[in-house]
Amino acid sequence: MPNKNIVPWETIIAFVTDAFAGLGVPREEAAICADVLLESDRRGIESHGVNRFKPIYIDRIVEGIQKPVTEFEIVRETKTTAVADGHDGMGQVIGHKAMSLAIAKAKEYGMGMVAVRNSCHYGIAGYYASMAAKAGMIGITGTNARPSIAPTFGVENMLGTNPLTIAFPTDEEFDFVLDCATSITQRGKLEYFARMGKDTPKGMVVGNDGLPQTDTEDILKKFGTGEAALAPLGGIGEELAGYKGYGYATVVEVLSAALQQGNFLWALNGITDGKKVPFHLGHFFIAIDTEAFMGLEAFKKTAGGIMRDLRASRKAPGHDRIFTAGEKEWLVWQQRKDVGVAINTAVQGEMSKVRDSLGLTQYVFPWEED
Repeated sequence: MPNKNIVPWETIIAFVTDAFAGLGVPREEAAICADVLLESDRRGIESHGVNRFKPIYIDRIVEGIQKPVTEFEIVRETKTTAVADGHDGMGQVIGHKAMSLAIAKAKEYGMGMVAVRNSCHYGIAGYYASMAAKAGMIGITGTNARPSIAPTFGVENMLGTNPLTIAFPTDEEFDFVLDCATSITQRGKLEYFARMGKDTPKGMVVGNDGLPQTDTEDILKKFGTGEAALAPLGGIGEELAGYKGYGYATVVEVLSAALQQGNFLWALNGITDGKKVPFHLGHFFIAIDTEAFMGLEAFKKTAGGIMRDLRASRKAPGHDRIFTAGEKEWLVWQQRKDVGVAINTAVQGEMSKVRDSLGLTQYVFPWEED
């Protein structure tokens, strides 16, 4: 019997694109939004894929806090740098345009950097860093976000999960892609736990009393009021070096706000006088052309050699394999590319509602078939 939770890639790509277009996103840009969103599912990052399709993107467009038509305005530019204003448009489109510009500058001058203000959630950061890697470059990106992380020795959620993401090509079948939050986990993972009815593992979230919080639904409510916060990467306090995650989160916050004169910390909360407002997020994108150094092929060979040496090193008892960044995601894609994307029960209902509200009657999902 076929798995009724699995939607073929061709179908899900077409549906998500049509849904974005149905809400006013220009079709070419709707395709970019769909590609970024579904890249998460291709890599096995369910917390940022179709699970977020309705609540993070569709609902925000409907609520008027995110614009379906993106105005990407260059407000300042040099040969190697640019500052762009996204005017609260689609974060995926803004991110794609910004990294494309950074890559173009790097091709001509060796390096390029674009800082962005007034954007929205741009999906997985690894998508944009990988754009540079596919172009034979080193790609670096980061974004600030709604306050979620407490500073070391603090309990108030001040910093976003603020990923610092790096990708580069190797001579292997997959690129190196390090895409992770500077918090001990990301807010999207907690949203995923809530949708699945799961508690949050002890130690990921701290309350105002300094004690761990585990009730996921309650945690998400408390984030908005400042009564709960994520621990930084490393953990609470100094014993497990949580100050390192706190420091890196701060670096991303500065690079996502100071260069472009954008919003930061609690100004990114998305709430003003009790009403939802645009988030006005900031991002940064860096592309470094390997040809400007000793050449792409030489870079790929050395980078690949480092990866192979790491994986060939001695394994801990009970483990027969060491992975390098980007490898697990590539393996997930090998398993999923000919099958499709698994849609959990909660998201199935949301997808059906989106389809019905937009009149996309050409789509009949597997869970609806007899």
